[in-house]
Amino acid sequence: MPLHYPVGKLPTKDLERILQRYASRPDPRLLVGPGIGRDAAVISFGSNVLVTKTDPITFATDNIGWYAVNINANDVAAMGAIPKWFLTTILLPEGKTTPKLVENIFSGLSKACDELNITLCGGHTEITHGLDRPLLVGQMLGETTKDRYVCGTDAKVGDRILITKGIAIEATVLIAMEKRTEIKAHFSEIFLEKCYKYFEEPGLSVIKDARIAMETGGVHAMHDPTEGGIASGLHEIAIAANVGMLIEDDMIPIFPESKALCSFYKLDPLGVIASGALLLFVEPNYSERVTKNLRQAGIFTADIGCVKESDFGVRINRKGSLIDLPVFARDEIGKIFEA
Repeated sequence: MPLHYPVGKLPTKDLERILQRYASRPDPRLLVGPGIGRDAAVISFGSNVLVTKTDPITFATDNIGWYAVNINANDVAAMGAIPKWFLTTILLPEGKTTPKLVENIFSGLSKACDELNITLCGGHTEITHGLDRPLLVGQMLGETTKDRYVCGTDAKVGDRILITKGIAIEATVLIAMEKRTEIKAHFSEIFLEKCYKYFEEPGLSVIKDARIAMETGGVHAMHDPTEGGIASGLHEIAIAANVGMLIEDDMIPIFPESKALCSFYKLDPLGVIASGALLLFVEPNYSERVTKNLRQAGIFTADIGCVKESDFGVRINRKGSLIDLPVFARDEIGKIFEA
């Protein structure tokens, strides 16, 4: 039988091999191109750089327009840039697309762009055969100066590893949307409503987190952990920068609702989709200042470990035992979509 990949990202090793073989020819203006642990591309325009990212929304259907803007903006912000312009391709299901659905999608796009001071500047919309739900592919463009962008390849041995807010924020929202009836029955309607509100509090956007960290200084790299959760995000940076890591399990923050849902559905919180958190790789002399400034702005931040030499591997200290940080072949949230 032929090999079939599971739902989610391509396996890291396969993607790395494919990119090495098929990525486009070198261009001196392409400062950051395709690669593991790189949130966006960076293109030189003299003293300024254009930072550009494309990402689809495939899990969520509620608030899909708002969701797409924020998810794409996060990756641009994680490169140290300011998200400014958004384009989108909207694919709608045949026989299920109503004027109300289209209105809701565009209303969500507009709301998110207004909140983040982003201009919706183009795209494409069509009704497509073979879909059972809307799919939205976004492209975010941002800019900064050539000396201000950061990249996952630049994490350095000795850096402190910080994370903002907590893990499994995005997963909490998605589980609440997908399993609302079951959650109401086993928890409560108040619990469910609190999970829905994770969209806004603690929130999925990391633009503010990234801006404060960059203004403080000492940031070598940032990463927006999405599919595969914080574990995949850390492994991606380890590959990109050719480093190892030591992670302290008991320092990783998780909100009570997120922890409860992961436990109920038997999901490892280290491996569930994790937008809303920002991973920061910070020079040790700056880590306390970055943490302090983020916390003063109301953004909880935790120091969860340090960057080590590559031969150390990527390991986690769990109750006094050092083990390899798990690798997830697919995002843990995929389990809730199974029969």
